[in-house]
Amino acid sequence: MTPATVTATSADLAQQFCSVRQQTKTFCEPLNPEDLMVQSCAEASPGKWHLAHTTWFFETFILREFLPGYREFHPDFVWLFNSYYNSVSDQPEKKLRASFSRPPLDAIFAYREHVESAMETLFERGLYEEAQQRLVLGLNHEQQHLELLATDIKHAFWTNPLRPAYRTGRLTPSPKDAAPLHWFPYPGGLREIGYSESGFSFDNETPRHQEFLVPFEIASRPVTCAEYLRFIEDGGYRRPELWLSEGWETVRAQGWQAPLYWHRDHDSRDWSIFTLRGHASLTDLEAAPVCHVSYFEADAFARWSGKRLPTEAEWEVVAADRPVNGNLLENGELHPVAALPSSSEPQQMFGDVWEWTRSPYIGYPGYNPLPGALGEYNGKFMCNQMVLRGGSTVTPASHIRASYRNFFSPATRWQFSGLRLANG
Repeated sequence: MTPATVTATSADLAQQFCSVRQQTKTFCEPLNPEDLMVQSCAEASPGKWHLAHTTWFFETFILREFLPGYREFHPDFVWLFNSYYNSVSDQPEKKLRASFSRPPLDAIFAYREHVESAMETLFERGLYEEAQQRLVLGLNHEQQHLELLATDIKHAFWTNPLRPAYRTGRLTPSPKDAAPLHWFPYPGGLREIGYSESGFSFDNETPRHQEFLVPFEIASRPVTCAEYLRFIEDGGYRRPELWLSEGWETVRAQGWQAPLYWHRDHDSRDWSIFTLRGHASLTDLEAAPVCHVSYFEADAFARWSGKRLPTEAEWEVVAADRPVNGNLLENGELHPVAALPSSSEPQQMFGDVWEWTRSPYIGYPGYNPLPGALGEYNGKFMCNQMVLRGGSTVTPASHIRASYRNFFSPATRWQFSGLRLANG
C-alpha cells in the first residue's frame, strides 16, 4: 500500500467493499460445503479458510482499531484465521487448515455478515485516512484470495478421482493454428519502472526507480500448448543440460513429464488437459498459452528455444503503455485463450497466464515495508522467489496493472503461470 491519500468518498468505498465481497461469494455459489473443506496440496488452502481469512483481515486491521465499541465475532478467530502475521498472534500450521471442520461453514458466513454489518456502521460514521488506506488494501487482499480460491478449487477437483468441473459448458474454441510469433525490438538505456500513479499499489511496487536495460526483443504472445508439446516430444524433461540444477533435481524427484494438469491416455497416447470446465483435448487448446508450468520449466523451455525469459523491468516497459484488458476473471473463460493475430504490438500482456520473469523477488532500491504488522504483507517473502507479471484468467480485472509484482517459489505449478520469450 502506498502512503498516497485515498480520495474516494465513504459511499464509493462502501460500494467497492460490497462489490468485492459479493464477487467472492458469487464465485463460491457452485461449490458445496465439502468442496470448501478440501486442501489438496501444500500451497493451497480450503475455500472455507479463504472466506474466513479475508474477513479476519477487515476485523483485525480496521474494525478493532477504528470502530469504537466493536464486538469481535469470536475470540478464537484472531489466531485461528491468521495466516502469517506474527505481530498479531500465533497461528495454526498451514497444512492443518483442512482439519477445521469446526467452526462450520454457516458460522463462517455468519462471521462475514457480522463484519460486513460493522463495516457498514463504520462507513456511515466516516473513515479516517488510515482506515481508508487499510480498507483499500483489504479489498486488494480479498481479490488476491479470490484468485487463490480459484486455483485451489481447480487443484482440489483435479485430485478428486471423479474430476468434477467447477463450471459446465465448453471452453471457447481455439483456432488450430496459433497467431504467428513476431518479435518486437526495444532500445536500451535508463528506463523507469515501479508504480507512479496516485491510487493504490502494494508496497513492493515502489519506489519508482531507474533500471538500465540493454536493447532487447520480446515475443508478440505467450508460448502456446503446441509449442510446449514440441519441447516435450524433443525430450525436454529428459535432458539435464536444459535445466537449472535445482530444477533438474525437482523434475527427477517429482517425476514431471509435462505441465500440471496434462494427462496422456495410455491407449490412444493423446493428451488431455484438466480445466475448471473439466477435461479438454490438447488438440482443442494447441493455440492457447501453456499454463501451470513452474519457473524451472519456463526457464528450460526458453533455453531449449535458444531464447530467455524477460526481466521484470523489460516486461513492465513493454506493458506500461497498454490498457489493462484481456482474458481476466470477469470474462468467465476460466482458462487461457489463443491470441488474436496482430503484427502491431505485443498481445496478451494482461490476463490469460501469469508470465514468469527471470527476476528474483527482492525489494526495489529504497524499498521500505509498511509499519507495524502490515509490514509482514510482502517484505518478509523477499527470498527464494521469482517474479511473475501480467495476471491470469482468474485475476479480477480491477486488481491488475503494469507495475504489479506477483511472486512464487520456482517449483510452483498450481498457479495459472506461463511464459513469454525474450531475446537479446
